[in-house]
Amino acid sequence: MANPRYSVIVPVYNRNDEVADLLESLNNQTERDFEVILVEDGSTIPCTDAVEKFGGNLDLHYYHKSNEGRSIARNYGIERSRGDMLIFFDSDCVIPEDYFEKLSKALGSKPLDCFGGPDAAHESFSTVQKAINFAMTSFLTTGGIRGGKVSLEKFTPRSFNMGYSIEVYNTTGGFREMFSEDIDMSMRIRNAGFKIGLIRDAEVFHKRRIDFKKFMRQVYVFGMSRITLKLLYPDSLKAVHALPAVAVVAGMACILLAIFLSPWWLLPIGIYLAAIFISALASTRSLKIAVLAIPASVIQICGYGCGFLKAWFTKIVLRRGRNIEEEIEMRRGK
Repeated sequence: MANPRYSVIVPVYNRNDEVADLLESLNNQTERDFEVILVEDGSTIPCTDAVEKFGGNLDLHYYHKSNEGRSIARNYGIERSRGDMLIFFDSDCVIPEDYFEKLSKALGSKPLDCFGGPDAAHESFSTVQKAINFAMTSFLTTGGIRGGKVSLEKFTPRSFNMGYSIEVYNTTGGFREMFSEDIDMSMRIRNAGFKIGLIRDAEVFHKRRIDFKKFMRQVYVFGMSRITLKLLYPDSLKAVHALPAVAVVAGMACILLAIFLSPWWLLPIGIYLAAIFISALASTRSLKIAVLAIPASVIQICGYGCGFLKAWFTKIVLRRGRNIEEEIEMRRGK
């Protein structure tokens, strides 16, 4: 059998139902020149049922390994792949049926060594999932850095929808087990001189399997990891990355001024939240999602901003935890 053009690699940990939706969407693809590599990373609830259901229709390879983290699981899959282009999805993604058709067309007209695509909320997702998706993709909350049409930062592929050639892997190596490992990977690819680009048509539907509490923890970790990335890549920290931290400080100042001086100091916060509501209502055409987008956006900004501030203070100001020299050694893979 000839090798496929694409190798789809998905790390899995106790996500049988999600994997079933992912495999069904891959089974419906209009272009089929790909293999699927599922790597169970020490799952106690394997996705055997989903594999048995779709294994006969897909070029599917199913592996089990001890739990070491998603990056190690991805690398495990890469080592067993046969395709020229490695594609990475998260297990909670649903892939539009023309994804590979659009991807092949885009790469045919503009070849890339590494690419990424945006994420969106499928119509079947819950209102909370759609609100969180808005908070993670809106220009008003993240500056469009996750693959939107307008962005304050150079595009960086993320591992829920990312691909790169086997040549890139042979040159840069695999993912490192760390928070924001996909940004680290993209930085290494860019620094090695490879061509990276956004393919806007190659979107995925990202469920973001989280409630507001888990979402808060997730974005808090994202904020902390941005400082780790700054230690690894000193030029990587941009103004857009500090905006949530600035917003947290400014918001607290406005609240204190409102308490001790005048409630009019709450007006800037009110205007911003109104803009969130209007933007979400215009993009989703759902009053309920627009209402939920307000707490989702507040959580996104406050969680990320607080994580950023804590890591900045402990790692940059106090130089506690892993020091800069250790970060550089990790960058070198030692």
